Amino acid sequence: MSVYTTKSKIIVTCPKRLTPYLEQDVKELGFIIEETFITGVRLTGTVNNCIKLNLNLRCASQVLYSLKKFTASDANGIYSQLIGYPWENILPEGGYFSITSNVNNPTINNSMFANLRVKDAIVDRLREKKRTRPSTGADLTGAVIHLFWKNDNAEIFIDTSGDSLGRHGYRKIPGQAPMLEALAAATILATQWDRKSPFVNPMCGSGTLAIEAAMIATNRRPGLFRTNYAFMHLQGYDESVYLEEDALLEKQITDVPDLCIIATDYNVKAVENAKKNAVAAGVAGLIDFDVCDFAATVIPAGKPGVFYVNPEYGERLGDVKELEKTYARIGDFMKQYCGGYYGYIFTGNMELAKKIGLKAKRRIEFYTSKIDCRLLEYELYSGSRSKPKGEITTIKTDNQ
Repeated sequence: MSVYTTKSKIIVTCPKRLTPYLEQDVKELGFIIEETFITGVRLTGTVNNCIKLNLNLRCASQVLYSLKKFTASDANGIYSQLIGYPWENILPEGGYFSITSNVNNPTINNSMFANLRVKDAIVDRLREKKRTRPSTGADLTGAVIHLFWKNDNAEIFIDTSGDSLGRHGYRKIPGQAPMLEALAAATILATQWDRKSPFVNPMCGSGTLAIEAAMIATNRRPGLFRTNYAFMHLQGYDESVYLEEDALLEKQITDVPDLCIIATDYNVKAVENAKKNAVAAGVAGLIDFDVCDFAATVIPAGKPGVFYVNPEYGERLGDVKELEKTYARIGDFMKQYCGGYYGYIFTGNMELAKKIGLKAKRRIEFYTSKIDCRLLEYELYSGSRSKPKGEITTIKTDNQ
């Protein structure tokens, strides 16, 4: 049996509240989603299918391929279930592998102990069958085996990704408190942007939002920037399958005539770093960068698009007091200069958001790290057109 051609359960994980955008991602690739949950989706396929998913998904974290489902009451039960599995058919002789896990079992105080028992079972099996001991470690640079264990229910997976897919690989200079690339992409997919009209991003920081917008508009995928995945380190890996999928990444890039993406920041160094990141992403020629206060950002007239700003949230009282003025200025700027646009504010501080002075049409829920955030959508009408009455829509993507 080759996992590259044998179908099994595939779990694609993502951060909380990104599931709707991961679903969109997966369906665009032609896969059928069989189940959706808070932190991912389930489908059926082979590890060759996992290769396509790994190279193309914008909003995912890991792509997991199921090997075996079983019951185990304690760590010894994990060992006894896995010692008999034919790991010699999964891991190449003399290779390197790592163990990751998601453990919630009353007998386990430290998930590292569960990882150790998985590693012991694999090593003992390979030593018996191959008379050699593979190398193991914490770095996710080789094959990766993932244990999911809740109460007595356990499942062992191949993590075909390795390092998280949420980091897209082009951002060499992250800046201060950067938004995760997968989150940035999801928030853009949540907007009303048609991928053709202007996308204006003041306070651009390291440029992540503008770069992700350019990538989405031109169908550039994260696999363009990464050369190592865990699926490359399994028994039976056929590089030609990967190279074929990799070649498609270049072929599917589309040209969008007159695409207008504007990114500004008052910090000279931030803009310099954003430009370098845009070069690494291959989209520097698609983004107009400028050093200026957000209120000096030029808003293209006659082509209503999206105005998207991710201001600071404020952690100290002095910061918050100063940011109240900034948020008020953002609201004034949108009212005066962004008529016809959709305005978006991504923030983790709803008290500050009140200073915008506009009524949000939608409040779309996200997390950044562990901060409860909202992407606030404002429909900014031109001229004297009155705003429609109605309740604010809150989009929820989990049970909270």
